[in-house]
Amino acid sequence: MAPQLGKGEKPFHIVSPALESLPLSKAAGTKVYMKLENVQPTGSFKIRGIGHLCQEAAKKGCQHFVCSSGGNAGLAAAYAAKKLGLPITVVVPSTTIPATVRKMEELGAEVEVSGQVWDEANKRALELAKSEGRVLIHPFDHPLVWQGHASLVQELKDSLDSKPDAILLAVGGGGLLAGVVAGLHQVGWHDVPIVAAETWGAHSFHVALEAGQLVSLPDITSVAKCLGAKRVAARALECVQECQVISQVVEDTEAVRAVERFLDDERMLVQPACGAALALLYTGRLQRLQAEGQLPTPLNSVVVVVCGGSSIKLAQLQALKSQLGLE
Repeated sequence: MAPQLGKGEKPFHIVSPALESLPLSKAAGTKVYMKLENVQPTGSFKIRGIGHLCQEAAKKGCQHFVCSSGGNAGLAAAYAAKKLGLPITVVVPSTTIPATVRKMEELGAEVEVSGQVWDEANKRALELAKSEGRVLIHPFDHPLVWQGHASLVQELKDSLDSKPDAILLAVGGGGLLAGVVAGLHQVGWHDVPIVAAETWGAHSFHVALEAGQLVSLPDITSVAKCLGAKRVAARALECVQECQVISQVVEDTEAVRAVERFLDDERMLVQPACGAALALLYTGRLQRLQAEGQLPTPLNSVVVVVCGGSSIKLAQLQALKSQLGLE
């Protein structure tokens, strides 16, 4: 279902552009459209679902939001809270970069640091949300979050001449995947395959698929910290029963190289989490999936969700390259 907004109530996200990319099309050997979620008000797709969840919680009398986040979800929740005139506490792990914490505080959020990974920060958020009048805004595991993210697919239906042969996206906790699957059902595109990208060391969806059940990673070792949920939402596994979802895991080096190449190609800087999806195009994974019969040949067009990332700076990209020996 599309977000049901009250009379005169507008969503907090914008209709993002879906633009053809000549460099990505050349790399992939097929027409590639970029769904540019990096131009959302808070820099990522998160504002779609989290904005919707916050609006619905406010209608029901929420007095204080609590959110756990590695960055993008917290920014989206802080933005929504500011728009709604409500206080918010965002709990972040110690790996969250200071510039992101500053942005949240500038939006009026109270930020608390707890734990080294998102899962630990979330435990603290659950404690804080027990107080009366407070509502937990989960970064990816809530039906209203998925409902908000589904709007992305409706926009693709409205803007593209024909349905794509595949949608490429990154998976962290599984919220975007769940939203896209919901959106595909809404517009009658349930036969469009999804290629879900992760990095090794943050590949919780991949291990769950292989095991046929939810599995927790021992730790998050990838540089793509925004993919850093040790365990995906249960809904992410259910999605595999409803649509064709192809899991692909890329190296950190491939994701970071994709970020750098995308900056050169399209003049946009995104996070390594987004680089994981872009790496599918730059490394020939799409052609390999075609050769294996998992994707059709030929492909008329594909969409890559440029999920964004508000906390990436050029200095950070250079530091990541140095860390991974890419200099």
